[in-house]
Amino acid sequence: MARKHLLEGLMKWTTREPWRDRFEAVLEDHVLPTCDETGLETDEVVSILGEDLFMSTVWACAFEDMLTREFGDGSNIVDDYLKRRGWKETASVRAYIAALRNSVVSLYEVSDVVLDKSFRARDLVRGGEPVLISERSATRTLKQWDRFAGRIVQVEQRTQISGAVLPYEYETSENLIEGFRSIGNLSRKEKKELAKMFGEDFDAALIANLSETERLRAVSSTFTTCWLIDAIDRAEQPEMPDLRNADGDEILQCTVSYPLADGTADDDVRTALDSCADLRPATATHWNWIRREKRAAASAARALPSKSLTIETTGDDGALVLGSVKLDARTLVLSVNSLERSERGSELLSTMLGERIGQPLVVTETVEQMLASRDADAPRPVDLSEEEQRAIVHDYLDRHYRDTLDQPVPSLGNKSPRAAVKTKSGRAKVADWLKMMENRTAKSDGAMASYSFDWMWTELGIADLRR
Repeated sequence: MARKHLLEGLMKWTTREPWRDRFEAVLEDHVLPTCDETGLETDEVVSILGEDLFMSTVWACAFEDMLTREFGDGSNIVDDYLKRRGWKETASVRAYIAALRNSVVSLYEVSDVVLDKSFRARDLVRGGEPVLISERSATRTLKQWDRFAGRIVQVEQRTQISGAVLPYEYETSENLIEGFRSIGNLSRKEKKELAKMFGEDFDAALIANLSETERLRAVSSTFTTCWLIDAIDRAEQPEMPDLRNADGDEILQCTVSYPLADGTADDDVRTALDSCADLRPATATHWNWIRREKRAAASAARALPSKSLTIETTGDDGALVLGSVKLDARTLVLSVNSLERSERGSELLSTMLGERIGQPLVVTETVEQMLASRDADAPRPVDLSEEEQRAIVHDYLDRHYRDTLDQPVPSLGNKSPRAAVKTKSGRAKVADWLKMMENRTAKSDGAMASYSFDWMWTELGIADLRR
C-alpha cells in the first residue's frame, strides 16, 4: 500500500519554508490529542508504536492531510509543488498527486478480496455501493470485512487507495461512526463531550452544517487520533478475551479428585455412575456429565458480556457437555471448566456416592496459567495432512455454527439468529454479527482461515446484505 517512492519529491518539499512549520502544525493535530488523552509525550507514543509503524501510519496520515489543506493565504502545498516542480514528475505521478489534493479520508469496509488484483470497499460514513479498488499489495493483508480509514482516489482509469491506511477494530470504528452521525443533533453537554473526542478546537455547531464530505475533511486528524489511542491501549494492555462457558461462567479449569474410601470396590462406583441419568458412559472408566434440557433455555437465563467468547462442547446429539468424570487408580476425578460447575458436580457426586468417596482435592487453573504451562513442543497425537485437518476443522465449525443459529446471541439482544432475521433491524444486526465472525475467522491461523460462511448467509435469508 505504501507509495512513498512516488511522493519523494513532494515529501522533500515539506522541508522547505513555509511548508516546514505548517507541516509540523498538521502533524501536531494528529498526535497531540492522543498525548493529552493518554498523558504520554510524543516520543513515548513513537516508542510504543515503533518508529516504522509510526511513520507508515501517523506520519503518513498527517502528510496526506497536509496535501489537502488550504492555509490562511489561500496557498496549498500541492498547487505550489506542481507549479514549481511538477515538470520533474511523470504524468501518472502528477495525476496521483492531484487526486490526493482533492481527496478525503473516510472509514471503509472490505469485501470480495481477490489476491494480487482487487477488493471492494464500502464507505461506512457516506454510504453507497462498494467500489472496486485496483490494488495488489493490500490484497495480501486485507481480509473479508476488515475496516480501515483511508483515502480512495481516482487516478486516470483506476480507482485506488492512498498509501496512508489505518486498520480499525470493529468497535472503535462503530464508535467513530456514531460520533459523526450524532453531530447534527447534539445538546450543549454532548457537544462538550464530542469536543473531548475530536479535540478542544472542534466546533460541532459549525461542522454540523457542512456536507458529509466537507465534515470528513474538517476532522481528518480525528481518524488518526482515535486509531492511535486504541493502538496504544492494546499495546500497553494486551487483553485476554473474556472467555465464558455456555452458562455464562468465567472459564476456570477445575479438577476435583476424590479418593475411594477403604472397602469401596471400583465396580460399586461404576454401577452408581452408570445409573445416573446426567452421566453418559464414554468408556468403562469415563463418563460425560451432560445437560439434557435444551441449551437455549439454559443460556437465556443469563446475558453474557458483549465482549465475551463462549467455549462449549456438545455431544453428537447436541446435548451440552458440562464436564467429565473418570475413575483412575482408586481416584474419582471430576473435570469442569468453571468454579460454579465444580460446585454443582461435586454436589452431584457426593449425593450419589456418599461415604464411598473421601474428601476431595480441588485444583484450579486460569486460562493464563494454562497457556503459560502449555508445552509448545509437544508432539501431535496424529499426523494429519493439511487437507485432513481442514476437513475436520470445517466439519466441526459446520456443526457448531448450525447449532449456534438456534441459540441466543448477546449482540442480537439474546435472540437466536433465526429469530432475529424476522425483522428489518434484526436482519441488519445479524449481518453485522456474521461479518464479525467471518472477519475473525479469516484472520485466524491454519485450517480455520479458509472456512466459508456462505451457507449461513443463504440459510438465514440475508445474502443480499453480504456486501
